[in-house]
Amino acid sequence: MDIFTVTNNSSDTRARCGILQTTHGQVETPVFMPVGTRGSVKGILPEQLQQVSAQMVLANTYHLLLRPGPDVVEALGGLHRFMGWPGPILTDSGGYQVFSLSSLNRVGQDEVEFVSHIDGARIRLGPKSATETQNRLGADIIMAFDECVALPCEKQQLRDAVERTIRWAEQSLAAHRRSDQLMFGIVQGGTDKELRSYCCEELIKLNFPGYAIGGLSVGEGHDDLIATTDFTAALLPEDQPRYLMGVGTPRDLVKAIALGIDMFDCVMPTRNGRNACAFVSDGTIKLRNEKHKLDTGPLDEQCSCYTCRNFSRGYLRHLFLVNEMAGPILLSLHNLAFYHELISQARNAIKQDNYAPWAQKWEHYNVNQD
Repeated sequence: MDIFTVTNNSSDTRARCGILQTTHGQVETPVFMPVGTRGSVKGILPEQLQQVSAQMVLANTYHLLLRPGPDVVEALGGLHRFMGWPGPILTDSGGYQVFSLSSLNRVGQDEVEFVSHIDGARIRLGPKSATETQNRLGADIIMAFDECVALPCEKQQLRDAVERTIRWAEQSLAAHRRSDQLMFGIVQGGTDKELRSYCCEELIKLNFPGYAIGGLSVGEGHDDLIATTDFTAALLPEDQPRYLMGVGTPRDLVKAIALGIDMFDCVMPTRNGRNACAFVSDGTIKLRNEKHKLDTGPLDEQCSCYTCRNFSRGYLRHLFLVNEMAGPILLSLHNLAFYHELISQARNAIKQDNYAPWAQKWEHYNVNQD
């Protein structure tokens, strides 16, 4: 059985809709995955994720390895039961922490040694151990272990990371033991077209069922992010899912879908929500600003989420000013609803073959307004 079927194509962009088959159900693409790093999307209950139409969530191998550990997750029934989430789950491999925790690790040829940010213990993570951990956690989609580097960086450092990523991809596949889990390869190479092309070519030879574009949104800037996504996506197989990791703003998502990307994850909806920043139809708003003090209107007149149906901007601002936990929860819930509605609209535009004109209104989406 094919795990991925393209159901609709845009005639004026490379955007497409598809169906991704997983052990815990099918997923309509394009799809946005809320990030549940430690087995929970911060402040949001699984039932609320379903209410905002989330289809799949992401969890983090490195953080779950530290706490509570795969033995505990296994003993408590596997990641789905552990999280109370009945739908598909994707776990990243821990490769991103090679970048984000660079001050706490040392990269070797066969593995990465981390100093735990919790207690200082030394932890080794490599393609075999990352894969074994993900097999035990039990997500529907797991990722090959890779090396993500900060940009900009020296060409030789980037080349070395690509070589490790290819070698570690082979080793990850060799260690993979569960046929009910799909393993995706991750294309690295920074903004270097030669290295991106080489990495794609070598990973495609390994015949992964899906491919991710990694190593972006790590300091390269918006234009390079889009240009690299454009170049790399065109090199990946047409009949397999393409996943752009860790991206991004509404404008980024709309542009990337036009380039043929099927899957996304990003902490932005919930992280911004916890920091009093809301995504609304014409940009972002910062609720701590004085201008919202007496505002009786909802966050977004066009949104029908629980937050917008029941609470005013003035009340939500009050929650943040008095440090009530309901503030970050309600704003995160709205932001997730906004992102999923955006993706739903994108799917509908593709199905109606109206993607390019629909996407134009997002070209100047303002992520810095007050």
